[in-house]
Amino acid sequence: MTDAIQEGIIEEFALFDDWLDKYDYLIELSDTLPTIDPKHKTEEYKIQGCQSSVWVDARMEDGKIYFAADSDAIITKGIVALLIRVMSGRTPKEVVEMELYFIDRIGLSENLSPTRSNGLVAMVKQMKMYALALNAQNTENRA
Repeated sequence: MTDAIQEGIIEEFALFDDWLDKYDYLIELSDTLPTIDPKHKTEEYKIQGCQSSVWVDARMEDGKIYFAADSDAIITKGIVALLIRVMSGRTPKEVVEMELYFIDRIGLSENLSPTRSNGLVAMVKQMKMYALALNAQNTENRA
């Protein structure tokens, strides 16, 4: 199943011929990252498995999940901005079941260092865990 947001990202990255330009674009995207509340820049919100420091928070609003994040590494900040663009504003169930095919289609996974690649996997895993937890919490509140 295709996803309009992921398709848009694939089209954006198709405009660039080489990975240096794509890295520059990731750096530009870091400016679009929804700001995380400073009180969430703690160990509790830090993604384990990332070489750089990455903090991610999630909240529910009207049945949809919204993420905020920050990182001390600018390329990582751009990567998490892409993940948030794709995953925010969806139901927790959609986030959990989502196939993030844009990652392979734009060549991101093959052009990251092994440690950054591990960090990407850790970020996706944590965001899906937030969605699972918020979905369970949401279900309990309705019961």
